[in-house]
Amino acid sequence: MKTQIILATGNKGKIREFTKMFSKLSIETIPLSSMENPPTIIEDGQTFFENAIKKAETISRTYGLPALADDSGLEVDALGGDPGIYSARFAGPQATDKENNAKLISLLNQTSMVNRTARYVCALALSIPGKETMVVEETCEGLITLTPKGENGFGYDPYFYLPEWGVTMAQMSEEQKNKISHRGKALKKLEQLLMKEHWLHLYSIKERA
Repeated sequence: MKTQIILATGNKGKIREFTKMFSKLSIETIPLSSMENPPTIIEDGQTFFENAIKKAETISRTYGLPALADDSGLEVDALGGDPGIYSARFAGPQATDKENNAKLISLLNQTSMVNRTARYVCALALSIPGKETMVVEETCEGLITLTPKGENGFGYDPYFYLPEWGVTMAQMSEEQKNKISHRGKALKKLEQLLMKEHWLHLYSIKERA
């Protein structure tokens, strides 16, 4: 018997981070791309919570397995909280990280560093058949720098500066990032809730043939 969780995301960076975090719990993660005929999910929620819940519940219902989904993004105070839930498509529906970052910097290049306060937000939703969906949210505070630094991470990481560390998120090792990032903290909170409720022990799934 082995506990399996479908990762309801196509983002390779997120899959890599989730898989590494779950490996220490001896949980097998299954990328959604490896499932047969994955459904198309329109992220039309107004909050990170709504989008995460919709994705997790849709995938869990479709395959009858636990599913973990996240909705995360960057909120910049000087932009009224944008890009927010539209972080992945800030520069357009098929925008690349490079294009999203270019738009972000173009909007902030006349704003002083002290006013470029921002935060990463991550809402995680875990849907397990027969149980109420569990949702947690965490943030990571920082500043937006106009000059990218670092080769690690993805998304806005090269521009997300952490004053207390003196580096951008992209300059951190994966291990360092997982300890302080919005996603790392959210998953740690979720892990604590799961252990408290013994959910993972109550729902063990036979390995797929």
